[in-house]
Amino acid sequence: MVTEEKLAEFLRFHSRNTCSTKRAVEILTLVEKDTIREREYQYARNEAIQSIVRNIRFDNEEMKRIEKIEAEMLKELNYQLETIPGVSTVTASALVAQIGDIKRYKSADKLARFAGVAPIYQGSAGKGKNYQNKSLGNRELYNVLYFLAIQQIYIDKKGKARNPEMRAYFEYKISKGKTKIQALICIMRRLVRIIYAMMKCKTAYEMPEIKEDFAEKKIS
Repeated sequence: MVTEEKLAEFLRFHSRNTCSTKRAVEILTLVEKDTIREREYQYARNEAIQSIVRNIRFDNEEMKRIEKIEAEMLKELNYQLETIPGVSTVTASALVAQIGDIKRYKSADKLARFAGVAPIYQGSAGKGKNYQNKSLGNRELYNVLYFLAIQQIYIDKKGKARNPEMRAYFEYKISKGKTKIQALICIMRRLVRIIYAMMKCKTAYEMPEIKEDFAEKKIS
C-alpha cells in the first residue's frame, strides 16, 4: 500500500511541485472507494497505464535536456531576460525564438508592431482613434507577452505582487478608466520596450521604484 507521503513525494517530483499532499490524499481516497479491484481486461488496462507513465517520464527527461540546451544558448547570447520577474528559461527562449535578431527592429515601436501590441490609428481629416491591433503581428509572440504580463501583475496569497512596479502601473491604468484587458495590453507594451532595451544593450532587468505620481508623460 502506497502511503500519502510517498505518493505526495512522487507527485511533487514529476509535476514540479504543482501537485500537493492534498492531491495525493484525494487520489488515495478515490482508490479506497473503488471497491472493484479487478475489472474486465485488467491486464490490458495495467499495460496501458504503465505505458502512459513511461511516456510521461520520458517527456520529463526530454524537457530537462532541452531546458539545459536552452540555458546554455541564453548564457551565450547574454540577453539576461531571466532577470525579469516571472521569466523562466523556457519563457526567455520563447521570446528569443519569436523575436529573432533584435537588430531587425530599428526601435521598440517596430518590435511592438511585430508583436501585435502596437495600436493602429484609423481616421481622416485630423480626426481618428487608436484601435487594438487584433489581426496583424506574430501571434506566438503576442501569447508569450500576454502570459508574461499576467505574471507581472500576479499577487500571491500573502498579498505580495511579483512585480510591484508593474502592478502599480496596472492599477493606475484601471483608475484612469481602462478595462483590465486594456490595462494588461499597456503592460505588454511596457514589456516590449523593456525587452527591446535588454536585448539591444544586453543588460539585466532592474526593478524600478514605484513613483507616487504615475503620470502618463513619465512612464508611457
